[in-house]
Amino acid sequence: MSRGGREKDQDGPERRCIATGEVGDPARMIRFVVGPEGQAVPDVRNKLPGRGMWVSATKDALETAIKKKAFSRSAKEQVSIPDDLFAQVDKMLARRLVDLISMARKAGQAVTGYEKVKGLLETERARLLIQASDGSERGKSRLRSPEGKDVFIGCLTAQELGLAFGRESVIHGALTAGGLSKQVKAEGIRLKGVRDNVGGKNSRPKGKDDA
Repeated sequence: MSRGGREKDQDGPERRCIATGEVGDPARMIRFVVGPEGQAVPDVRNKLPGRGMWVSATKDALETAIKKKAFSRSAKEQVSIPDDLFAQVDKMLARRLVDLISMARKAGQAVTGYEKVKGLLETERARLLIQASDGSERGKSRLRSPEGKDVFIGCLTAQELGLAFGRESVIHGALTAGGLSKQVKAEGIRLKGVRDNVGGKNSRPKGKDDA
């Protein structure tokens, strides 16, 4: 359980956000290191060498870290901030999420297409509903998320979701139970926070079928 009373997504040591001072689950944060030229470098996979500086995965926390010069304070040295830092973080998180969904598809743990997604959601095997942020709200409202917390991901565009499924564009997708669904869920939470809660509803009310 984190300091705020929320359940942690995974076991392990917590990290302190250099922007807010709050301690939390690293699965909901973004790690940064100081690059060779003294710049802040996002490390979304937590693999780069060097002392990590952790920031909560929200737009507000990132803005605060930059405004308060938290990177320099944490590193105890002058750290430059690239002009496109937000774009870097967004691109890396989106790529990570797309790659994980693609892995789930290849493992037979993900489906796309309205009818297939609807069919999976009607079973106990469904774990996540994924819908494009720029898809028709009327069409998306006809599908309801599985039971649970943070089981809806709506922060990818139709084109980004299409990359995950090997198509030009995709509006609806769903994942079954499995280790990949947990990773996709965690990355969806991080990207949603950075994209300022675009498509941020955890579930959608069941609408009337128009057929």
